[in-house]
Amino acid sequence: MKTRSLLAIALAGGLAAAGTAGSGVFAQSPRSADVVELSLLDNSIKGGKNERAAAWIEDDLIPAFEAEMEAAGTPVNVTFEGRGVDDEDYKSQLALDLGSGEGPDVFSIDGIWVGEFATADYIAPLADVVGPEVEDWDGWAQITEAVQANGMFDGNRFGVPQGTDGRVIYYNKELFEQAGLPADWQPATMDEVLEAARAIKEALPDVTPMQLNGGVAMGEATTMQGALPLLAAAGGSVYDEDSGLWTGATPEMVAMLDTYATVYGDEGLGDPELQLLQDGRDRSFEAFANGEIAMLLEGDYFWRSVVNPDPEQALFPMENRDEVVGWTMIPAYEAGGALGGLDGASMSGGGVWTIGPNTENAAEAWALLTFMNSADQVTLGLGDQPRITARDDVNSAVLADDAMLTYIAETVLPVTHYRPALAEYPTVSVALQEAVEAVVTGTSAEDAAADYQAAVEEIVGADAVNGG
Repeated sequence: MKTRSLLAIALAGGLAAAGTAGSGVFAQSPRSADVVELSLLDNSIKGGKNERAAAWIEDDLIPAFEAEMEAAGTPVNVTFEGRGVDDEDYKSQLALDLGSGEGPDVFSIDGIWVGEFATADYIAPLADVVGPEVEDWDGWAQITEAVQANGMFDGNRFGVPQGTDGRVIYYNKELFEQAGLPADWQPATMDEVLEAARAIKEALPDVTPMQLNGGVAMGEATTMQGALPLLAAAGGSVYDEDSGLWTGATPEMVAMLDTYATVYGDEGLGDPELQLLQDGRDRSFEAFANGEIAMLLEGDYFWRSVVNPDPEQALFPMENRDEVVGWTMIPAYEAGGALGGLDGASMSGGGVWTIGPNTENAAEAWALLTFMNSADQVTLGLGDQPRITARDDVNSAVLADDAMLTYIAETVLPVTHYRPALAEYPTVSVALQEAVEAVVTGTSAEDAAADYQAAVEEIVGADAVNGG
């Protein structure tokens, strides 16, 4: 079995480097019959939260890994510490454990926590913990650079990304055809998106042309499904890693907010009332499923779990989803003008597997980390519900029958971006939601951008903000 040979090689390299890898803090055991104890933590539990993940870890991953290690001559015993709690509770307890010099050997965190944990020394670069052999793992070749970024901070690898996602514009092909628009719609610029919305408004007055998540009530959905993808399409980001500055009232920020003003302002291309309701996002889902909204900017979650034809897997199942629902890249405001000089943009999220800096068995922990992120184990972890993984080879196999998810994996992920993994981000995100809501309710894009900059300066300091 290929996994076994690779594991044996990884172990041989990792254990041979014992005592020299990284900072030298982590003692390594020579190959022996002594059983090495490893702990694995994830916020999943059988019978509760993320049950599928817990079942994979307990029933597939751990038995297979222990068997492979036994065959390789280094027996291990992996203890699974399954949780099923709120993400913030999971984060807080993990931070306390790691901060006290303890914590699990291998564990999962949200990619958005990487920078915060790294800055607090709760996690360390994998090469510092394990050694330079981290860079030799063949799995990196199966993870695009854009996706690898979810486990990186300050130029260093802190973990291996888990599954990810992407944002696109969904549209109703039938409504498009009724409005004289092509069913195979591929807008080249944001102006073309707005022109399509205007055509729908004129031809189909009872249909809402377009909805963008936009308000405090929608929380992070406003930021991730609307503001940040559009900001990237305009060529900007909420935080610039090269300069270390947060984005304030830049031209790109104003352009993004002006799009909200166009959609929800006098032209009436969207329904502003939905953005102010606690259940507004779900209402927009239902309206799209009923053919009452023509375009919706959302993630692949919408395809998998909102309009899935299977009633057991969907909030608002669409029997004819595969025939009626189209999708397209979020285009740049100008050709080649999206963040990174690209023609389109997206935002992604996802978890990361990493190794605790306090581990006493770094080589074995690295063996577990690479084993659990092998093609075989990633595939097993999916079960019978295909989703986008971090690995290209797995995506090619498991998404072959789903054109939409394949599009995300092959076309969207190479141009995607991630939120800054910094402790200030959640508060900045709320300020961004407030700026968007201000525009939705009538404030000009320029004024909302200025107010947003003032709010961010209060959060991070005026010298840490680029005002444009």
